Amino acid sequence: MSLRTFYIFGFIVLIGFDTASQICFKMAATHAEPFQIEMDWLMRVVGTPWVYGAIMGYIGAFVTWMTLLKHAPVGPAFAASHLEVVGVMLLSVPVFGEALSAMQILGAILIIAGVICLAIGETSEPHVQP
Repeated sequence: MSLRTFYIFGFIVLIGFDTASQICFKMAATHAEPFQIEMDWLMRVVGTPWVYGAIMGYIGAFVTWMTLLKHAPVGPAFAASHLEVVGVMLLSVPVFGEALSAMQILGAILIIAGVICLAIGETSEPHVQP
């Protein structure tokens, strides 16, 4: 597997784990309503499988992120790791029935364009090894 394929596959997996975690947290919060800082609320949270999905997603994201950081340049990697914002936004439409505004779509396009610019900039600059 080439390094480029490794990066692409790794970041897709990372975005998947991060997006799944956020969706699971929202589902857990929805199923544990109403929010009250009381033992009953905490038991509702612990009793929903969505909170465990969120925890598993974060563990998967952590392992994926640590693996990627062994090889990927930090600048573009850090930017790409935040593409889950776009993933969560897109999934919120079918999963939660949310609507997207023109500003949200524009913001998502700008986020993706920024990550692409960082990735292109990283590949065109010579690497200096200490």
